[in-house]
Amino acid sequence: MSGRAAGIALLVVLFASFMDLLDATIVMVAAPAIARDLHAGDAQLQWMLAGYTLALGSGLITGGRIGDDFGRRRVFLTSLAAFAVASALCALAPSAGALVAARVLQGLAGGFMVPQVFGIIRSSFAPAEMARAFGAYGAVQGLAAVAGPLLGGLLVEADLLGLGWRTIFWVNVPIAVVALVLGARVLPESTARQRARLDVVGALLAATAVVLVLLPLVQGREWGWPWWGWVLLGAGLLLGGAFLAHEGRVAASGGQPVLDPALLRLRTFAAGLAASALFFGAIGSFFLTLSLYLQLGTGRSAWDTGLVMLPYAIGSMITSGIGIGLAARAGRALLVTGSLVLAASQALVWVLVREGADPGYWWLALALLVGGLGLGLAAPILVNVVLAGVPGRDAGAAGGVLSTVTQLGGAAGIAVLGTVFFAALAQPGSPSAAGLPAYGQALATVMPWQVGAYVVAAALMLLLPRAAAAHHA
Repeated sequence: MSGRAAGIALLVVLFASFMDLLDATIVMVAAPAIARDLHAGDAQLQWMLAGYTLALGSGLITGGRIGDDFGRRRVFLTSLAAFAVASALCALAPSAGALVAARVLQGLAGGFMVPQVFGIIRSSFAPAEMARAFGAYGAVQGLAAVAGPLLGGLLVEADLLGLGWRTIFWVNVPIAVVALVLGARVLPESTARQRARLDVVGALLAATAVVLVLLPLVQGREWGWPWWGWVLLGAGLLLGGAFLAHEGRVAASGGQPVLDPALLRLRTFAAGLAASALFFGAIGSFFLTLSLYLQLGTGRSAWDTGLVMLPYAIGSMITSGIGIGLAARAGRALLVTGSLVLAASQALVWVLVREGADPGYWWLALALLVGGLGLGLAAPILVNVVLAGVPGRDAGAAGGVLSTVTQLGGAAGIAVLGTVFFAALAQPGSPSAAGLPAYGQALATVMPWQVGAYVVAAALMLLLPRAAAAHHA
């Protein structure tokens, strides 16, 4: 491709990536407004976030394989169009249930779209330019982290055309239309040299198992923890075992499973999967509960909530360059340090909110800044450090599994710790009726679990290779 065409192609896939990353965070700030407008219950709020990340994670590996076989440009543009339609359905949702369903569709479209981004970058740029392209992708990730809470707060507060929170989804539509028009003109088509048979049964088994496990965890409190909820949970665990058995058979027959069980026998990779699930599971649940505490507890506006969260993103941007620069020499040490700094940040939040009073902007900003500094040290290099312990021939498959587990960990964190938060509120059936002391206590109840997640993640990271691998994006 010519330099100009390659630049436009990069711009198109970065626009799409920005939308996907933005939608993972922007709903956090808008959640209380959505709950008020649609009369959403606690579990429905959790599903609005967990459903998106669950569907996104479920689609990553399968989406990548479909793009490899049928053309990354074709799958990317189709998924982008589906993402725009799903965003419009989110904006038009007449009820909380409809919004949850639209969010699942949106996440699934994102799960098929994101893997094509990496394939298109590889096929569009020479090796010397590829590093800069992936660097631009990393910069977009940082920008989305900053923009999500701020843009969400701004759009909710601005109430453009009386649409309120719905504008956080409408904003995706014009961006997607522009990206579609440009992408149809400049994106190159590419496929893998060898076509792989899709492991549809494995993908369905994995997705069903995860849903059966998460469903009673999220809905159990509203259901009253019935016996059949525990049966669903047990069925999910059994189905997870059936998934691993099926994957072993696929691998033994020479096929390409969603998850090769042989990878789990690698101690460093298994530890990396567990550490990633805990690490990212704590992040999503924290921002949901923090947003509810700030808006429904302390009475802050959506914009003020975004401003409170801003130092977290700023902190991560400050240290991410340090982490990337030192990853090849001290990747494991940076991961452990980052996780422990995050644990310290959550402990500080616990101290600030446990008495039930509003600690004020600057104390909260300080605690979140510390957390962001820890995130920047660990998050950008976690994948490459984990993959350093995987043989080169398996790096691609392992990277897809790791990305999927990261998303599923985020969904599980929202399900489990979100449930802990809502269970601790004084008025479980009507969170908006609870006062600041109740929200402070609920958030304080979650914080020890947050601290524990990061401490355990740090312990697991001690099993990882000392330094990061070469770029596997």
